[in-house]
Amino acid sequence: MVAENLEIVRKRIQNACRRCNRRPEDIILVGVTKTFGPETVQQAIAAGLFDVGENYVQELNDKRNQVPDEAVRWHFIGHLQSNKVKYLAGFIHLIHSVDNGSVAGEIHKRGEKAGRTIDVLIEVHTTDEATKFGVRPDKTLELIERISQFGHLRVRGLMTMGPFSDDPNDSRPSFQQLAALQKDIAKEGIRNVTMDHLSMGMSHDFEVAIEEGATIVRVGTAIFGKRTKGVSTK
Repeated sequence: MVAENLEIVRKRIQNACRRCNRRPEDIILVGVTKTFGPETVQQAIAAGLFDVGENYVQELNDKRNQVPDEAVRWHFIGHLQSNKVKYLAGFIHLIHSVDNGSVAGEIHKRGEKAGRTIDVLIEVHTTDEATKFGVRPDKTLELIERISQFGHLRVRGLMTMGPFSDDPNDSRPSFQQLAALQKDIAKEGIRNVTMDHLSMGMSHDFEVAIEEGATIVRVGTAIFGKRTKGVSTK
């Protein structure tokens, strides 16, 4: 099922790219395996999907230990607490969800100890939903300027989540706002900062996200099916 669903999602990506004159190879598809076991990750790898995203640190580490495939690029996409950074610093490919200076400082500290520079995205709150995390759009540049001094952290772009809605087009204003913010920040030419990526779009709205400039889409249900197990909060 995973391989079949993955093929369908890839075709949808190709069609979305065709509509907006983009190249499918410029879109990074992250398979979000939250609540699914390591065997599901193995199925994704077998189908050629090597970017895997998780929302919880403990769940990510458990799966990484059970799927010791060096080809996997692990993405952390959930809300990150400073005291959990140490568990990711040695291997994480990309952290999508930095939204404050305290977490950024801890990432730098742990990156220095691990002898590596950790790539991150800044999570921006582009809706009026209080349940979502992220820095406000008007405070994003200030945060990026503040954390750009950290030598073991590198800002690679921005991330957001669209509103909870059954209509994918309801996400378009959020995605347009993030794309405009990306361009404004890129013009600043801040040291140690590149605006290479826009991580936006999930199973219900990733095609709209691609049309609005996403370079990374985070897709779970459309690939792996509906979640039936309880969600870990560790």
